[in-house]
Amino acid sequence: MRHSGASIIFYNSSHEVLLVLRDNISTIPYPGLWNLPGGHIEDNETAEECIVREMLEEIEINVSGCMLFRVYEFSDRREYVFMKQADFDIKNVILHEGQMLRWFSMDETGQIELAYGFDQVLADYYHRLRGNTEKKYTPPSN
Repeated sequence: MRHSGASIIFYNSSHEVLLVLRDNISTIPYPGLWNLPGGHIEDNETAEECIVREMLEEIEINVSGCMLFRVYEFSDRREYVFMKQADFDIKNVILHEGQMLRWFSMDETGQIELAYGFDQVLADYYHRLRGNTEKKYTPPSN
């Protein structure tokens, strides 16, 4: 049975996006890869309630009122992706999950492998940002 998740694209005024480096533990999916912040939607929880809860738990930031960017149907899950502008200094963010946070430019996100198929999500985000709705996502070549 497929589960549902909620994630968020934090973007700053320089059009960078915030990613979290997953813990490097062999028993978790995608250890040591960069990822959008987020998590699993619990029973009787809406996607927005989930992302608000997850961000309070993971980085102590309230994202109430964030905007839904898009819903993705991945092979393993339905993912609700939200977005919110945030120009905070990550040195002041308390991180409870993952190894570290970092702001990434569009070019940098295209050069790294992201967990859970989020490379597609960020490619779509940057295409929308540029107003380019015709170009389709192309996975990075290995």
